[in-house]
Amino acid sequence: MSNRPAQDGHQPFLVVLSSPSGAGKTSICRGVTKQDRRVAYSVSATTRPRRKGEVNGRSYSFLTEKRFKRLVARNGLLEHALVYGYYYGTPKAPVLRHFRAGQDVIADLDVQGMRSAKAALPGTVAVFVTAPCRTEIGRRLKRRGTDSEQTMARRQAEMEAEFAAIPDFDYLVVNDRLNDAVARVLAIIRAERQRTARHPAFARRGMSR
Repeated sequence: MSNRPAQDGHQPFLVVLSSPSGAGKTSICRGVTKQDRRVAYSVSATTRPRRKGEVNGRSYSFLTEKRFKRLVARNGLLEHALVYGYYYGTPKAPVLRHFRAGQDVIADLDVQGMRSAKAALPGTVAVFVTAPCRTEIGRRLKRRGTDSEQTMARRQAEMEAEFAAIPDFDYLVVNDRLNDAVARVLAIIRAERQRTARHPAFARRGMSR
């Protein structure tokens, strides 16, 4: 998976944002790509039905189960999982295409997806996003109004496992205000671009002296 160096010479990388539902990871991803055109958004694929207001190819790539399994068989996904009867995954080709164009890529995945992405792409940066408190996450879910009471209860129960996974992440961002959270993630990305390990050309010169 060779990447073309970005304009500043660093090797492009994947940034994964994970969070409990309602903490705002998708909104942060969108904000980051608006402010930094050198970061592309990874659109996940899923077999679940499209919800009201969702746009195919922007919210998700909505696939039939047959087509999704075909992608899996061709090793066309960086990671995938079966979640409550529906498949979710990260298509590999768009991510590699952005890398070849010299762009970093940001994705919003669950904890399992983050771990799989890190295994598939060494150098992936994992960021855990949370609201200022757990009560606020519940309020945000209710305001969103897209989930049934049963689904909301399930999401609340999942939070415990998600918070337990925080030590597996590289960074923690509290989404108290969306603009501030976007700025924090952008700061992480810009700092990661300066890592010596992401500048192999300079490292090779140093070793050859």
